[in-house]
Amino acid sequence: MKDIKTKEVTTKPKTKNPASRIPKELMRTAILESKEKSQTIANARDNDMGEQSPSEYASGKVTSAEEWAARKTGRTVTRAGKTAAQTSYEKIKQRAAGKKEAEKEAEKETARGTGDTQTADPASREAQEAQIREVQIQEAQRQKVVSDAVKTKEQKIRAARETPRIQNGQEIAEMKQLSIREQSRKKEAKDTVRQTTIRQKQPETIRIKEKPRKQPEPKTIQKRTIKTAPQSAKISVQPEQKLRATSSNALTVRMQKQMERRAAKQAAKKAAMQTSNSVRRMQKTARAGRNTFKAAKAAVEAAAKTVQSMMAALGAAGAVIVLLLVIMVGIIGGAAFSGSSESNEALSQEVLSYTAVIQKYANQYGIPEYVSVIQAIMMQESGGRGTDPMQSSECPYNTRYSNSPNAIQDADYSIQVGIQYYADCLKEAGCTSPQDMDKLKLSLQGYNYGNGYITWALRNYGGYSVENALQFSNEQAASHGWSAYGDPEYVPHVLRYYSSGGLFAGLFGGNGQIVSVALTQLRNEGGQKFWSWYGFDSHVAWCACFASWCGDQAGLIESGKMPKFSLCDDGIAWFQSKGKWKSRGYSPAPGTLIFFDWNGDGTSDHVGIVEKTEGSTVYTVEGNSSNAVNQRSYDINNGTIMGYGIL
Repeated sequence: MKDIKTKEVTTKPKTKNPASRIPKELMRTAILESKEKSQTIANARDNDMGEQSPSEYASGKVTSAEEWAARKTGRTVTRAGKTAAQTSYEKIKQRAAGKKEAEKEAEKETARGTGDTQTADPASREAQEAQIREVQIQEAQRQKVVSDAVKTKEQKIRAARETPRIQNGQEIAEMKQLSIREQSRKKEAKDTVRQTTIRQKQPETIRIKEKPRKQPEPKTIQKRTIKTAPQSAKISVQPEQKLRATSSNALTVRMQKQMERRAAKQAAKKAAMQTSNSVRRMQKTARAGRNTFKAAKAAVEAAAKTVQSMMAALGAAGAVIVLLLVIMVGIIGGAAFSGSSESNEALSQEVLSYTAVIQKYANQYGIPEYVSVIQAIMMQESGGRGTDPMQSSECPYNTRYSNSPNAIQDADYSIQVGIQYYADCLKEAGCTSPQDMDKLKLSLQGYNYGNGYITWALRNYGGYSVENALQFSNEQAASHGWSAYGDPEYVPHVLRYYSSGGLFAGLFGGNGQIVSVALTQLRNEGGQKFWSWYGFDSHVAWCACFASWCGDQAGLIESGKMPKFSLCDDGIAWFQSKGKWKSRGYSPAPGTLIFFDWNGDGTSDHVGIVEKTEGSTVYTVEGNSSNAVNQRSYDINNGTIMGYGIL
């Protein structure tokens, strides 16, 4: 470290009395020795000399602590004295201002009363002077308290100075600092006494001169002016920067060309796939069209013959019948021509025999409304034959048998594993209803390829398509070195066995679908699934929630054919407002909502879904019937029946 430069101190006294300089010289000498000692210790610490002993180190720490305590105490006392003096000054100032105003008011009153400019009577004058003297006495007492506090502190410091406790030259510095503070305090005390004396000499007018404080000069911050080039200025580029920009542009151009070539290849490949798929679809459509045309032609010819015979038999009344027949032929022909290549082929008896098992596991895994979809999957996989009808041996949930084709030897276990895996596919695809055909198709192709296809299709294409199903099959076959992978047309193959309601279900409100959904929920107890779906946090009377849930699964609420309601009277009001309400005695069709009034008070207490009507008996599926989903039957004229909501 650099040596500390100190100011050369002369030993010649500057006063005529040499004895008065002795304490100052001693203090200066002690301070210099203290600085030299501190510098020596710092140098030893920096150079790892270790010259300072533990006792010296401890002594220095104690001395530092004492210095800090002395400084802290002095500052505290100083702040307290200043605060007390300032408070006293403010109070005196306020009282003086108040007295001046009082004197002015008194002078005005006297002037108004006597009509001249003389002062108030001697009695009031003496009272005012007595009040002023009392204020001065109080102020003198406060000043005495402050002065005593300062003297007490000064005495303590003087006693401490006389005590011989100088260690390593540090105490002299402390005494010097304290003496400087004491001098400032003495000066402040003298100023206070002088001000008090001035106030005593002039009792009528109290003026306190405050020593003006030197305000710090504001710092001047030089502002730098940032020069910017005008908009028209040209940016100069160094040769190296130009070279980098040129190479970057060339690289960008090459990348763009490569991307364009790749895009062209992909577009050509996609166009080829679309062309081949279009050809296949056109061929299928042509075959279906020929068959449909033959059927439609035969239907029209039969209708024409019927019209001719009825015209001859009924004469003028035949015109109305002709009109009805034309409408029927148009509906049938339009439905035939508007349908796809899916023919809704019938399920085998083997598949139908597993309906109860399918319903059991569909309820267990939370997809009871997909029973008909699972039947179509089983029909495509095996037709319901063999010990592995769902072909689920290779599913990850098969833990009893090996994961090789047809390894499962228990049909019930095969159905359980297959339904559990298909529930995962529905969840992965985000399918929440059998009527959501786009996501339903994605889940079906995922059952065949594995649900990894679902993630891939959503990430790259947003969902299922015939084209990306074929692309995924080709990519997987190439990566594994196989000749083929899965069934790219698995979705249309399954959907030919699946019907979400059929033609007449669509024409007559989907009543059959709501009944099918309701039947899948038989023996559901407690109804938590239905009232929580509606939005309730705890158990409620849930018959209306059940009817609404079934209607939602059948797509009737979305299409506006029935309301979502939790109170029976709300449902009745909706059907009455739409003109779709029928009273007791009406013969309801399947899917009609039936409302009951157990007490006969005109308020509906219960609602169910009509399963069928045979003769004079109505068969129903009802939620919250003995706190479960159950089947019931009633006479068509039963007095508890209020009426029906027609879908």
